[in-house]
Amino acid sequence: MSNTPIPVTVLTGFLGSGKTTLLNRILTEQHGKRIAVIENEFGEIGIDQALVINADEEVFEMNNGCICCTVRGDLIRILGNLMKRRDKFDQVLVETTGMADPAPVAQTFFMDEEVQRHFRLDGIVTMVDAKHISLHLDDSDEAQQQVAFADVLVLNKLDLVSAEETDALEKRIRSMNAMAKVLRTTNAQVPIADVLDVGGFDLKRAVEKKPTFLEPEYPFEWGGVYELAEGISQLKLAAGPDASMQVLLVPVDDLATPLKEGPERGLRSWSKQAALVKPGGLVEPNAATALDVSSGSETLFGVRVPRAGKWMLLTEHGGDEYQVKLGTTAPLAQKVYGSHEHDETVTSVGLHFEGDVDGKRLNAWLSGLLQEKGVDIFRMKGILSVKGQPDRFVFQGVHMLFDGRPDRPWGRDKRANDLVFIGRKLDRAELTEGFKRCLT
Repeated sequence: MSNTPIPVTVLTGFLGSGKTTLLNRILTEQHGKRIAVIENEFGEIGIDQALVINADEEVFEMNNGCICCTVRGDLIRILGNLMKRRDKFDQVLVETTGMADPAPVAQTFFMDEEVQRHFRLDGIVTMVDAKHISLHLDDSDEAQQQVAFADVLVLNKLDLVSAEETDALEKRIRSMNAMAKVLRTTNAQVPIADVLDVGGFDLKRAVEKKPTFLEPEYPFEWGGVYELAEGISQLKLAAGPDASMQVLLVPVDDLATPLKEGPERGLRSWSKQAALVKPGGLVEPNAATALDVSSGSETLFGVRVPRAGKWMLLTEHGGDEYQVKLGTTAPLAQKVYGSHEHDETVTSVGLHFEGDVDGKRLNAWLSGLLQEKGVDIFRMKGILSVKGQPDRFVFQGVHMLFDGRPDRPWGRDKRANDLVFIGRKLDRAELTEGFKRCLT
């Protein structure tokens, strides 16, 4: 087995820029490379894997929406699992959600020693929707970062804009990133050699672009190191701003720098689906736990410590907000890791219904929806079961443009409808009722 680090390409770009189209080309063209794909989606229903063709075994999906703080732990775990089948692939491609800042993804390959030993970041390829990107460059930090950190910028969908508009767009993005290679195309038709094995990622340039590049973001805000005896220690929390707070206890007695290494260890166990523990309940080590602190007064919990030594308690919110007290002594050391924020105005709505839809009703509903609210609907995608049709019907849309076409046969798969909308001011009830009226 080769000890040469495996090259990793990060494929990014704002919602609807053409990432999946390029990904499918990479996976189907005869280039002689065996590629493992890791996908991250924004939304509660993951359908991107179903849109990737001929790649069932190689696609690893992270349906979390934030590929920086929380999902960085998932990314590390998946890369670790890939090493167990090192002889099955030559390259890794990470496709990010359209709402992701690619910098924390790249950061993973420099912050984690195990990842750094086995993988190298080859380059960041950013897809740019020439028709719609101007709607987002001014008000989206993620769109700006995707352009700024790119090693290759692919100006896509040129069939939807004029030559003058294309020249103006290239001038603008070059002002944001003069070092990247710029490719112009339609339908992601670019030479594969121009986006894989580019050897383009420059750590020095990344730090110049973002001085905090090597300062990791975490899903927790505070951590404290305690000397704890074996047995059950008491955790005491005062009333705070939320009805629950997630915590995680990890061992750090074998770490040289616990305030730095402890959070990286904890990141692997942090989870948005943490089990809820009621007052008086027990917190287990190395397992993310959501504590019920809704009583409005001081709340007590037990923490199981399997062996005496130094342990680190990581908390979702600041330790001072809930006046955290663990055991009988103050923490030996503590650190505030800061908060992590996204544009909370951008949300997703996922719909899942079994049965068939009427094609005419569906087309009329989507057309009316986009005419009325297309500016606020950044992205639509779905796999539909159309009455009388043996094939899956795949549709994708960006703002007021959408396209649909038959895909592969349903075969033995259960016919169902999965849709995802991403944008601002989305009304879940209205979207649900609208789609229900399309069902036969």
